[in-house]
Amino acid sequence: MLLVGNGTLITQDDRLPLIEDGCVVIQDGLIAEVGGTVDLRRRHSAAQFVNARGRIIMPGLINTHMHLYSTFARGMALKDEAPGNFLQILERLWWRLDRVLTLEDVYLSAMVALIDCSKNGTTTIFDHHSSPGAVTGSLFRIAEAVRQTGVRSCLCYEVTDRDGSEVANQSIEENRAFLADCKQSGDSLLRGLFGLHASFTVSNKTMDRCTLLAKELGAGFHIHTAEAEADVDQCQREHGMRVVERLHDRGILGSKTIAAHCVHVNDVEIELLKESKTNVIHNPESNMANAVGAAPVLEMIHRGVRVGLGSDGYTTDMFESLKVANALQKHRTGQPGAGWTEVPAMLFSANAALASESFGRTVGKLIPGAHADLIIVDYDPPTPLHASNITGHILFGVSGRSVETTIIGGRFVMQDRKLLEIDEHEVMAKARASAEKLWQRF
Repeated sequence: MLLVGNGTLITQDDRLPLIEDGCVVIQDGLIAEVGGTVDLRRRHSAAQFVNARGRIIMPGLINTHMHLYSTFARGMALKDEAPGNFLQILERLWWRLDRVLTLEDVYLSAMVALIDCSKNGTTTIFDHHSSPGAVTGSLFRIAEAVRQTGVRSCLCYEVTDRDGSEVANQSIEENRAFLADCKQSGDSLLRGLFGLHASFTVSNKTMDRCTLLAKELGAGFHIHTAEAEADVDQCQREHGMRVVERLHDRGILGSKTIAAHCVHVNDVEIELLKESKTNVIHNPESNMANAVGAAPVLEMIHRGVRVGLGSDGYTTDMFESLKVANALQKHRTGQPGAGWTEVPAMLFSANAALASESFGRTVGKLIPGAHADLIIVDYDPPTPLHASNITGHILFGVSGRSVETTIIGGRFVMQDRKLLEIDEHEVMAKARASAEKLWQRF
């Protein structure tokens, strides 16, 4: 048994959002109790005690759209003219990068990004993977990194027709094999979805094959949706309908499905997303960096669509994504108060609900029975912190580098800013060596 206490406990539970001198009792990887430090230490005097020293104790953060494979793009020079639009970004950067990844690159990319997740307080991710030159076994290599780092992860391989039928077949099989393995192993750290790249690179024939197999496996989908106008234009030209309409028509939407981005959706599509209970994931930094626009997330939320928050691989720091999402809605609407309640709800409510459904147990809240995924944040508030102003303190006072301790499933991943089970410098050295070779192949 482990007690983490003597801190300001933020539970993200509406019934008891904050306990001033709070404590969490952890047993068998789960939260057994929450309450006051004095009382719980008295009743569990033999348990190991971790002293938060007045700092914040809160749930680990969740990233519902991530790309672990993007690690080796950091600092890499393009060999072509700088991209002028979204399709050129894909063609000149991401599709060239993913084609030259080896299975060892996939593993090291995941290790680096997952280490960074744990150091920034992100304890659960939903990843979307691509490595067409090394498809078979790629999700299992990522799973190795997940088990080593301890970051709870839902994985998928993106199926696409852009690399030919053989790669598409391999991709479908990789999703099938991984989903079957997750079901058999029962590993609480790993779950799977059926990955699709995007409407504009997946044919009806391939999409229908995936739909049938996913239904047999009881799996939802993870797909980029109407991220750029080019996706919409192609869909209307080739299929006579908009992107969300096509996904609905082919049986992709549903309560287990993640539709990432949804930047270019209209009222009819928003209604389809709502009726199907599809999960939309907003990725503000990526959308801004790729100049594809700002998703109408407030309209979707107000109309009953569940909208979560992801990073699209742009960062592992979800505190950072929270800040950018908040500012973007103000900029987009011209209203300084826009998104004040909706944006935190994306990260702390929608992400938690999606993760809890996916992993079969509460994630993202510090309540009895939940997975014991929590962080200690080095933040000494300069103004009073109470239940009604938690958002303001997190938004303006906390960043990923404020996280000093990360616990996932009751397992210490980082303590006092030091990784406990991984030689970070060794991983980074291996990653640099692999990245240098990859850059030569790029």
